[in-house]
Amino acid sequence: MTQSMTAFARQQAEHEWGTLVWEIRSVNHRYLEASVRLPESMRGMEMACREQVRSSLKRGKIDAQLKFTANLGAIDIHLNEDLLAQLKQAQQDISSKIPGLQPASTLDVLRWPGLIQDSQDDLKAIEPAVMELFKACLLNLQDQRNKEGEQLKRFIQQRLEKISAIIAEIKTAMPEILQAQANKLREALADMVQELDQGRIEQEIVMLTQKADISEETDRLETHVQEVRNILEQHDPVGRKLDFLMQELNREANTICSKAVVTETTLNAVELKVLIEQMREQIQNIE
Repeated sequence: MTQSMTAFARQQAEHEWGTLVWEIRSVNHRYLEASVRLPESMRGMEMACREQVRSSLKRGKIDAQLKFTANLGAIDIHLNEDLLAQLKQAQQDISSKIPGLQPASTLDVLRWPGLIQDSQDDLKAIEPAVMELFKACLLNLQDQRNKEGEQLKRFIQQRLEKISAIIAEIKTAMPEILQAQANKLREALADMVQELDQGRIEQEIVMLTQKADISEETDRLETHVQEVRNILEQHDPVGRKLDFLMQELNREANTICSKAVVTETTLNAVELKVLIEQMREQIQNIE
């Protein structure tokens, strides 16, 4: 299944001990790069979360954040007594040096990093719920990536249909174009027929016609288009394969443009390049 690398998922769970909210954002990236932000007291779960990301996704820049709001009545609060004593002494020292300074409020003190210590027993009880919600959020993210990927797939298929139509138009017109080019050369050389060998003239016309012939390029374009269609039906990550094929398609379109001998072929080649570039931009978001 074609999967996008751009998505957002949010999962929230209410428990007697508090509220958990996971938010995961995903954007395109050459490789898989995961950033997991957890409350300080839960940093020990970071590696488990990273492993879960690696087992679920293959490419993309992933930013996951957990927000935890505790129900204070359900979890014991433990104060760091040593840190509290240091804060008290520091406040006294500052007050003696700056008379009249407004003392810190209790709420200000409680906000000091590391002052409130969570019970390890309480945290152990919370960890399974944190991981369960994280897995559910990842599944939601994958679902969003799949939906976006299906839209990208349809977009690419529409461009492939247009490319196939242009290739068919070029191939249909090419014999007439080459014949007209040969006739034009014969007319240009008509006045010199008496002086030039007729066999040599026909040989030069054949060589010039071969240089203008783009049947090999159109055949390769058709092959690449079919390969893109095949890859879009694969279940493995396909972004890199598609990106490579866009380079191959663009190379053939450039060759057609350089070998074109009539304006119509040049315009068709330019249209091919536009469609290929449109696909390439969207493929940058495919895993």
